[in-house]
Amino acid sequence: MKVKVILKENIKGVGKKDEIIEVKDGYANNFLFAQNKAVPATPENINKLENKKNKISKNIEKEVTHANELKEKLENNSIVLKVKVGKDGKVFGSLGAKEIEEAVKEQLNIQIDKKKMGNDARLKSIGQHKVEVKLYAEIKAILTVNVVSL
Repeated sequence: MKVKVILKENIKGVGKKDEIIEVKDGYANNFLFAQNKAVPATPENINKLENKKNKISKNIEKEVTHANELKEKLENNSIVLKVKVGKDGKVFGSLGAKEIEEAVKEQLNIQIDKKKMGNDARLKSIGQHKVEVKLYAEIKAILTVNVVSL
């Protein structure tokens, strides 16, 4: 006889977490339920699973909306970094993600993580530069950074 269960974790060869599957009742009772790897697929448990999935999708929608708002703010504004320069307009050392992160926080009052900046965040010359900032899975903003001499 087979029973339907909701998996609590990924089980190789069986299914993924939060998936409803049908297994033999002996396997369900002796292994899945005994090791707390699954729960019976009762209407109550199925309802809990649906509520959990709805909550997750609402959170994702909020995060996407927030990321799009941040993208608009970052792309419609630019930041200015003042640095010491040598001959030929070369910056001493280079400006990195940390300096850009601090300038964005100070000038635009927006908190972004320096780890989310692309490889183009190393600035070594005066002028206008474009830096890519990853805000969410597929959402990226192009931040304009103006590097000027002191």
